[in-house]
Amino acid sequence: MGRVMKIARRGFLLGSAALIGGVAFGWYRYATPYDNPLEAGLVPGEATLNPYVLINADGVTVIAPRAEMGQGVHTTLAALVAEEMDLDWSQIRVIHGPASKAYYNAAVLAEGVPFAPTDDSRLANTVRSAMDIPAKFLGLQITGGSSSIPDAFDKMRLAGAAARAALIGAAAARLNLPASQLSTEAGAVIAPDGTRIPYPELAEAAATIDLPAEPALKPRADWKLLGRSLPRVDMLAKVTGTQTYAIDMRLPGMRFATIRTNPRLGGALLSFDASAAESMPGVERILPVENGVAVIATNTWTAMQAADAITFDWGPAPYPATSDEIAETLRASFTEDRKDSTNRDDGDVDAVLTAEDWQAEYSVPYLAHATMEPMSSAALLKDGKLTVWSGHQLPTQILIEGQALTGLPPEAITVETLPMGGGFGRRAEMDIIRQTIALAKAMEGTPILLTWSREEDMTHDAYRPAALSRVRGKVQDGRLVAFDFATCSSSVVESQVGRLGYTLPGPDSAIVQGTWEQPYRLPNHRVTGYRAPAMLPVGSWRSVGASQNAFFHETAMDELAHLAGVDPVEFRLAHIDHDPSRKVIEAVAEMSNWGSPTPGRAKGIAFCLSFGVPVAEVIEVASTPDGLRLTRAWIAADPGIALDPGNIEAQLQGGMIYGLSAAIRGEITVADGMVQQPNFWDFEPMRLRECPPIAVRVLENLPHIRGIGEPGTPPAAPALGNAIFALIGQRLRDLPFARSVTFA
Repeated sequence: MGRVMKIARRGFLLGSAALIGGVAFGWYRYATPYDNPLEAGLVPGEATLNPYVLINADGVTVIAPRAEMGQGVHTTLAALVAEEMDLDWSQIRVIHGPASKAYYNAAVLAEGVPFAPTDDSRLANTVRSAMDIPAKFLGLQITGGSSSIPDAFDKMRLAGAAARAALIGAAAARLNLPASQLSTEAGAVIAPDGTRIPYPELAEAAATIDLPAEPALKPRADWKLLGRSLPRVDMLAKVTGTQTYAIDMRLPGMRFATIRTNPRLGGALLSFDASAAESMPGVERILPVENGVAVIATNTWTAMQAADAITFDWGPAPYPATSDEIAETLRASFTEDRKDSTNRDDGDVDAVLTAEDWQAEYSVPYLAHATMEPMSSAALLKDGKLTVWSGHQLPTQILIEGQALTGLPPEAITVETLPMGGGFGRRAEMDIIRQTIALAKAMEGTPILLTWSREEDMTHDAYRPAALSRVRGKVQDGRLVAFDFATCSSSVVESQVGRLGYTLPGPDSAIVQGTWEQPYRLPNHRVTGYRAPAMLPVGSWRSVGASQNAFFHETAMDELAHLAGVDPVEFRLAHIDHDPSRKVIEAVAEMSNWGSPTPGRAKGIAFCLSFGVPVAEVIEVASTPDGLRLTRAWIAADPGIALDPGNIEAQLQGGMIYGLSAAIRGEITVADGMVQQPNFWDFEPMRLRECPPIAVRVLENLPHIRGIGEPGTPPAAPALGNAIFALIGQRLRDLPFARSVTFA
């Protein structure tokens, strides 16, 4: 089984072993336009083959430069390199690597462009190439948008193939044989007579090999690692409790901090009285942070107890103070001046629809990310250098924040990106990072670990926005002839980039994500997004805008199917012309034995194409004396190429459970400007006893590879809602469902 290299004091570059060879292998031009960031830290006796490959006396270390937050990305990214290098999976080591523009993510900026519903690979390649330009320019090293695999699929395989080609070239020179007569296996070059030369012995000579052209990649038929389920490189540490997260960091002389900031988010701190806290044993300092204070103590528990002893006078919230007022703000935002985009406007909707035609309004509340590990990070400012340890989705932004807060040049700042106890978009925010660096600056020379309490975490999130949708439709002769979809929420992108000091120059595609790009082909079809005023801070929540819009869209489609008197599966198939999307719907119908009812039970279906991945889900529910129970569930999805079927299955199951948790009970409400759900018992996720068996089928009909971390979430809520309607005849148009029905 692969394993994760422990991060030693020197961090990402060396791990715990000294590298050999004293060379810097220069091939990386096919993988990134930026310099190899590993070269800067080399000392005599160390080697880097390219930004993704290090070789030492023990073997090969693969750089997997995306954040590991439970989605298994380090395993699959490492396998891309290992496959092309012919590495032994049980011996490779995997680390996240440095914060560097060399690891820019081009695919994350391609989200929202219209290549997903088409089989025209030329259009897909054109769009991806266009988006690659700003991605290279910005140098965004980011994990999100189900983009890690699409971004890495070519470049990390090329890095592995180039390293292998150079190592073969070095062996050919040593043996005085044509390279064509040599092969590779399990981390060694093999000569015709059986002579094996391990890669570490060839690293120095390989650095002198100038590849004349881009190396050829293995045909899929020759894959040995890719395309099958691999042991995850992080699993052993996680199941044995030995994985180090930011919250576990311990360094000599470390001090421990927590914070309290205004629970009316963005409101000012008017005054506070810390006299009781200051006298508590173990409390060392109480320092100001933006809109609040930090307590620094000899341990985290003492810091939190002291923070509880401080009395505060908080200023008012800069947004509507109650959930009812927020809902009214959303309703009032369906106006021409708040129109953000009309992404789809086929035919003439207004000429076909009348006031007598079907219409409905749907709503969803704010949602917290509710990661298992509360926000935490560590930092040390010493001798003109800053080191930050954090589980984070945007490490290059930490370099920018560190430079702004300390005045240090980027080369004096090191970011150690640790695994995360959940991310879901929350750990792309910089609030905890700024606080940690500010405290390290105030305590220069002393390492600081900042840990938020669960209550601080839950009540100071960048939430999934509350949203409202108004939908109109007309059916004739079993067909949907007009569909007018309008959705309204605050802007996630405006909120996020604003917190980074930027402005959003145009429409926010996240408002209508999961709607306009759906592969329904209708003669009269309009999708309009309305941007509500900024209220609570909002951010990327697993599947972003598709999380709410799929509920709106697919509940409406189900209602219209019943209005038309057509089976919900057949209704969707009759209006979708995208073959991979049709096939996932057909697959999930076959898996669930759709159309063959079970007495006392009913099924609901939903479909969503998000992040380029078509996903169809069916939920079965039953009535019990204790309430509704989810009895079985099925998922069919098509990521184009299934690099690790077992991991894809786990991600789809996790995505569905995340969506079902939100659909059943997830709700953030506001009173007096403050969030009312400070802990898990107020924001209760799906319990193990509530979770049905989930069967998964992975198809491979898309012409291009896509990511899978988020697409499993959007269809979950509408599939459940549609099942409830099929069982009890009650149409639920507002989340969470527990407001209206009881669950066993």
